[in-house]
Amino acid sequence: MHPLLRRIQQSTKSANWRYKIASPVSTWSPLATAFNTKPSRKLNLSLTQDVGLFGIPQLRSHEGFYYLKEQAMWKTDKLIDESCSVTRSRKMVEIFDELSDTLCKVADLAEFIRIAHPQATYAQAAEDACISISGIVEKLNTHRELYSALRMVVNSEDKFTTSAVDDHVSRLFLFDFEQCGIHLPEVERKRVVALNDAILQLGQSFMTGAVSPRAIPKDSLPPSLSQFFSVEGDHILVTGLYADSPNAMAREAAYCIYLHPDPHQEYLLSKMISSRDELAKLCGFPTYSHRALKASIAETPDMVNEFLEILREKLHVKAEADFNILRNMKAADSQQALSAWDIPYYTHKMKQNWLKVSSSEFSPYFSLGACMEGLNMLMNRLYNISLENDEMSPGEAWAPDVYKLTVMHESEGLLGHIYCDFYERPGKPNQDCHFTIRGGKQLADGTYQNPVVVLMLNLPVPRWSSPSLLTPGMVDNLFHEMGHAMHSMLARTKYQHVTGTRCTTDFAEVPSILMEYFASDPRIVKTFARHYLTQEYMPEDMLVQLCASKHLFAASDMQTQVFYSALDQRYHGTHPLNGSTTQVLDELQKKYYGIPYAWQLRFSHLVGYGAKYYSYLLSRAVAAWIWQTYFEADPLNSASGEKYRRECLAHGGGKPARELVSNFLGRDVTPINLANSLISEIDSKQENLKKRLN
Repeated sequence: MHPLLRRIQQSTKSANWRYKIASPVSTWSPLATAFNTKPSRKLNLSLTQDVGLFGIPQLRSHEGFYYLKEQAMWKTDKLIDESCSVTRSRKMVEIFDELSDTLCKVADLAEFIRIAHPQATYAQAAEDACISISGIVEKLNTHRELYSALRMVVNSEDKFTTSAVDDHVSRLFLFDFEQCGIHLPEVERKRVVALNDAILQLGQSFMTGAVSPRAIPKDSLPPSLSQFFSVEGDHILVTGLYADSPNAMAREAAYCIYLHPDPHQEYLLSKMISSRDELAKLCGFPTYSHRALKASIAETPDMVNEFLEILREKLHVKAEADFNILRNMKAADSQQALSAWDIPYYTHKMKQNWLKVSSSEFSPYFSLGACMEGLNMLMNRLYNISLENDEMSPGEAWAPDVYKLTVMHESEGLLGHIYCDFYERPGKPNQDCHFTIRGGKQLADGTYQNPVVVLMLNLPVPRWSSPSLLTPGMVDNLFHEMGHAMHSMLARTKYQHVTGTRCTTDFAEVPSILMEYFASDPRIVKTFARHYLTQEYMPEDMLVQLCASKHLFAASDMQTQVFYSALDQRYHGTHPLNGSTTQVLDELQKKYYGIPYAWQLRFSHLVGYGAKYYSYLLSRAVAAWIWQTYFEADPLNSASGEKYRRECLAHGGGKPARELVSNFLGRDVTPINLANSLISEIDSKQENLKKRLN
């Protein structure tokens, strides 16, 4: 047995984490009580009329979407006329932002209802509205007079005095225009339009193929293996990697079958990335990566690649140490070498050995109400805001089990609303995400258009005997998504085009990843992790061990992300590629990753994150840097929280991302500084793990 594993077992033998029933030590807050009870809509026995979805009167029925769409079209025409008029009476950027706000209010709302509303009539009406708004946007993207009016303001100056924020947002609007090729000669512009459409279609087909099961003849596998998979007629269906199977041969079979080369997927991926390269060159960029990174924190592919290369070098020895632990675990089970299909299984097994309990044994301490109580405490201490459960009006929600949070600042008053669609239900998308329904912005009369967002999770529905109980992973996801919501709530931008999460991709994840640091800090978790029956706090050893376990195999996990990011950059870098996408992957694997495997034809993130997959790592680097600078010593420091709010969250995307981060941290955002923040975190956590083992 590896010495590390022996020490882990020895350190956990004496831990007794079984809870004891005892008298309650405190009472739940009103917020915790509300979220520990499944909401239910009261019968509307009065003459009060339904207020409509999100309080929008027109949406008392699905037909309201047609009205909203027509109103948006009418207002869009008015704003186009105003922007092109020689007698306009306000800044061009103000007109454009109102135009953006008009369309987003319908498009964002309709997109959410399209996927979330259980009634087909609402979903269909919302989808029709989405299509109509897309048509309006396509019309705007070819409106040369509108483009010329904006370009004149950006290249010269507006006839009204503008601020740095005005100029920044104007440039963002112009870049959005030019991504559609409106500045090009007509033949080239039409080619850009055709390429955008082709890339969309190729991406959708690739994503479908990336998750499609693989069918093989039933007699291809011996009965001892075929029992692990679904059977349909004369075929065996392999629907995934079966990474959690304790049977090594089943893991290997699933891996080899599910990831077997698919010529059609190879064609779709190759065609998509070559089309992106052609599109970028038509729009004046050397590569698609240059186009995707414009105005980001990284700014250029050279900076991204330098960041990844530094991480590769610094992680190599640390990741190899992780793999050696896994190799020893595999050797204890068999004499075979560690393979790609073994890594998830033994990583999970190692964490179970470390914890000595399953995730389900933590869950009684993580009722939804307890977690919301913890979030409220954290928000109050950092930002002087409180989360208050608000009673829903008739017709306001799309489902009966949705909560509504009012976000109140101690002195500033109402900041916005968060609708919490947290529970599983048939037909609901299986995803954890944040939706902007209405963005915040300053209004002409001096008031502020408060933001409205939805947080969607898939938590277990409360039972008669218990509230919704979360696993540690669910707690992390809840904090992560609440980070996005707080970005939306606390941004106080002049323009909705750049409010909250409407910022560059490699900064948008910073607030949510930073919240994961709070969710993993024992000093924070111990304030809210209470047993739902006894209200006793989680035992100290159990708490500390859980938080420490999140950092096991941090180096090898990060090396995987570096590999993915490097591949994404290579695919979207200089073209033509040096071989097929599989050959390019093989080349990079030898340099970036310790265990060989092929997976790119199942890597659906290449569609949505094309040339931006590095954003996960860079956002984590910035979040780690912020944590280390402002919160690690005292995670509840209100002065740090207020500074973070005023200098980071408040700006949304209204300030160049690299400038914003550099100013807040007081140092240049360079590849070495970013990489060092991640490596420093790994070293610190590894040291803490060693202390736990000794």
